[in-house]
Amino acid sequence: MSKIRAAITAVEGYLPDYVLTNEELSQMMDTSDEWIMTRIGIRERRMLKEEGKATSDMAAIAVQNLLKNNNIAPEEIDGVICCTVTPDMHFPATASIVADKCGIHGGMSMDMNVGCSGFIYGLKTASLYVESGFCKKLLLIGAEKMTSAVDYQDRATAPIFGDGAAVVLLEPTEEEVGVMDAILCSDGVGRKHLHMKAGGSLKPASHETVDAREHFVYQEGQAVFKWAVSKMVSVSDEIMKRNGLNADSIKYLLPHQANIRIINAVGHHMNLPEEKVLVNIEKYGNTTSATIPLLMWENQHKFKKGDNLILTSFGAGFSWGAIYVKWAI
Repeated sequence: MSKIRAAITAVEGYLPDYVLTNEELSQMMDTSDEWIMTRIGIRERRMLKEEGKATSDMAAIAVQNLLKNNNIAPEEIDGVICCTVTPDMHFPATASIVADKCGIHGGMSMDMNVGCSGFIYGLKTASLYVESGFCKKLLLIGAEKMTSAVDYQDRATAPIFGDGAAVVLLEPTEEEVGVMDAILCSDGVGRKHLHMKAGGSLKPASHETVDAREHFVYQEGQAVFKWAVSKMVSVSDEIMKRNGLNADSIKYLLPHQANIRIINAVGHHMNLPEEKVLVNIEKYGNTTSATIPLLMWENQHKFKKGDNLILTSFGAGFSWGAIYVKWAI
């Protein structure tokens, strides 16, 4: 009997219209295009500015476009997983809100919060639901309204993040394509370097926490940078070795878009030429859980059935991982 694998059979994305440039940021804080480009590699990012709009609204547009473009009825979807650190609210799950907005009722829905590693963790989790037969058509979303969580008085973090959403459809296949292997890791000691200080059960919201601006992303950049390079390199090496892959057999690397120096370091260590390392950080910044699926959406025209793709990420927690995907479309 052939092994059932989970294959990505469709990809869609959505980016807000408003473009927040480095020039505009330089009018808001003590920074400049040169400073941001040199240290991070971001020239602009998208921002969801419409009043009353949230993460679910971007995700819903991406899902609706996927269903429409692939002639799939909402009732065919039996699972929705949304990877996000910027949910519409603490509860209910943003996945259930997206499902409702898209006419998907009765199936499983849940959120996953693994920081910037969300999509990597979500893809492996979703693949298990599909491989087991529990879901036949499962939507995996990466969606973030990160501009709602950054302090525009903090030049160290504000230029990094942007908004966006992307979704992939996973279906079972007996072909040798799909999610082939995954390595997922975490180390909770990293929580002190990257977190949000207030708003959780440890430190609930109060006048004091709001006045102290503790409801925004807090990051110790140097520590995060060192961990990210080391862990993304080691986990990518490991997944290549145990699957007999090398720089020649890998078609593309899809790395999390956090910092251009991290991306370049990982690609260099893997001996990959520049054209094999997919990058869009200059245009969109760090959209956290959405960076890798947005990369996939934007570059899917380059992929051919059977292409070997490596997806790798690092995020809060600390969390990190790599997934080997053989393209199925």
